Amino acid sequence: MNFKEIAKEVLLTEANELLSYAENLLDENIEKAVELIFNTKGKLIITGVGKSGLVGAKIAATFASTGTSSFFLHPTEAMHGDLGMIGKDDTVLAISYSGESEELVKILPHLKRFSVPLIAMAKTKNSTLAQFADIFLSINVSKEACPLNVAPTSSTTLTLALGDAMAVCLMKKRDFKTEDFASFHPGGSLGKRLFVKIKDVMRVKNIPIVSHETLLKDAILKMTDGRLGNVLIIDSENRLIAVLSDGDIRRALMKDDFSLENEAIKYATKQPKVIDDSEMLASDALRFIENSKIQIVPIVNNNREIQGVLHIHDLVEAGIK
Repeated sequence: MNFKEIAKEVLLTEANELLSYAENLLDENIEKAVELIFNTKGKLIITGVGKSGLVGAKIAATFASTGTSSFFLHPTEAMHGDLGMIGKDDTVLAISYSGESEELVKILPHLKRFSVPLIAMAKTKNSTLAQFADIFLSINVSKEACPLNVAPTSSTTLTLALGDAMAVCLMKKRDFKTEDFASFHPGGSLGKRLFVKIKDVMRVKNIPIVSHETLLKDAILKMTDGRLGNVLIIDSENRLIAVLSDGDIRRALMKDDFSLENEAIKYATKQPKVIDDSEMLASDALRFIENSKIQIVPIVNNNREIQGVLHIHDLVEAGIK
């Protein structure tokens, strides 16, 4: 049995169903559905049972994350009190391939009683679900990818894709931007890139700082305690004037006049690169560090007084990319 060929056939079957549907998509139906959802003052409530319910939950999540207030409601729960979650300003999107799912059909008269607009996604417009609907979207496929032509495969893929299509139409209509998407995903990589600032991730405690008079041997001890591989050197007015790194020490070891009794600043990097704005986006700071080919960058105020320090590892651990 060649599983690669079986898998390929399944993928091609579902892909062909999508292509066929796209070529025969009725403009007025999808346009009416998008306009209805766009003009909904309340929420878009998606409902369905079985595989249709699982797909519906994903569609609801996609709508919710792309600017359309939406949630999934199981028909059985609706019949046992959760119908109260549906308001007069809401719109319902009901999914059932057969259009005859018993649990779903039972709530349809109640939706009509509430005068809630209903979009139906089903196989045929002659189904009970379609007959109750204000707008009908066919999700009919000529062939399921299942070898028995029974298990929902091509049909659920089409339903999911059609939900994505409507969500994208609404994104375009709302002029939904990258910043908008990030605001709904503050914990994702995009949200972190657009919202996390230096002040949110920089180190402010136990920063290895020494005075400009500190001997190298003492600076090395401070560097070891700080666990940054660097020590920051300040002048008598607490202004940053230099940074001593592991690399600086290794290079110093090659000099004839090297001595642990010398002042650390003799071997340090003068005029180190700094950032003087803790409100800068962490993603911009990461680019600054990478372009400067350094591992840490001190964060200072306008007087070059140290406010914190940012290590490239802190950014990586915070998921900044």
